[in-house]
Amino acid sequence: MRRKAKIQTNREEKRMSWMGKVMVSAVAGAAILSGAAVVSSASAADVSGPKVTWKFNVWGKSRAFTKDVEAWAKHVDAKTGGNFKIKIYYGDQLGGKKQNLDNIKAGVFQASKVCWAYHAGKNEAMTVLNMPFLPVADFDAQRKVSEAIHKHPIAAGEIKKKWGIMAFSSSNLPQYEFMGRGDAPMKLGDFKGMTVRALGGIADAMRRLGSSISTMTATEVYQALDRGAADAVSFPSTYAHSAYKIDEVAEWFTSNLAPGSNDCPNVMSIAAWNKLPPQYQKLMMEAKELGYEALRNAYSSKDKENLPKWRKHLTEVKYTDAELAKFRKVGGQPVYDAWVAKYKDKFDSKAVLDAVFAAAK
Repeated sequence: MRRKAKIQTNREEKRMSWMGKVMVSAVAGAAILSGAAVVSSASAADVSGPKVTWKFNVWGKSRAFTKDVEAWAKHVDAKTGGNFKIKIYYGDQLGGKKQNLDNIKAGVFQASKVCWAYHAGKNEAMTVLNMPFLPVADFDAQRKVSEAIHKHPIAAGEIKKKWGIMAFSSSNLPQYEFMGRGDAPMKLGDFKGMTVRALGGIADAMRRLGSSISTMTATEVYQALDRGAADAVSFPSTYAHSAYKIDEVAEWFTSNLAPGSNDCPNVMSIAAWNKLPPQYQKLMMEAKELGYEALRNAYSSKDKENLPKWRKHLTEVKYTDAELAKFRKVGGQPVYDAWVAKYKDKFDSKAVLDAVFAAAK
């Protein structure tokens, strides 16, 4: 009995010893984890400040077009330890794309993507950025020109007065190209009689080729092409065609038409911006640069992925230099002149157009 009791005592001592080690390890581990959390929190909250959440509305899903805002959200969240958040609502969750200006003014959300061409009557001066064949040969030139107009007293003053917003940065959409079904327009004259989806100044240029214009929004395009309501659709190439799966129903694509682009900036409530503490405004300016780089990389990556695939399965249409020169002649200056004439009684439209070319130099 004594031997059995001794064995039992030894077992209890070992068990207690083991539990003690576990508890010591747990306490030590908790201390280490606690310390790590403190360090992590300290490093995460590089910028201190109040808790602020911005709502950002955008149509469609996450794609190359949204990479800038996604970079913003990640940056401000990390730098403030989660105190400043930008919550992105995809798929028009907070309201339709054509109502974004109205909804920002009403305080439904603080910021959104906006394409001036979706509601040209609400922001007339800014539509100069939608003119065809503007001198924006590369990403940096396009940013320079867009931001010059975003800050121009006439254009910036108009959207401030009407909507209480400012254009913070451009989405820097690539040059547009067409995708379509049926007979490919191997010559520019073949666009005559075709129904094409085009916006802004690009639409004006295509009219001069004899095309019928449809100004449907991006999310309506797939069905229109698939059902034959449109013969061809223009989108920022190449990312948007694949983002909206147009390449799945198309039979041909143009690769060097480059008729222009449309300005779709990130706009934000001036009142919401002014409420941000200075350190958060500084963070947003840092995020702006990160956003541009994210866009540059995303657009380039999609080109590398899409073009080889398309060339295997679709007919590529390339135009001669002579044809492109002719297109620029009929679809460039005449469109500029018409735009200036249309708005000259509302604001100094010539000054705004001149500012585009001055910025491009």
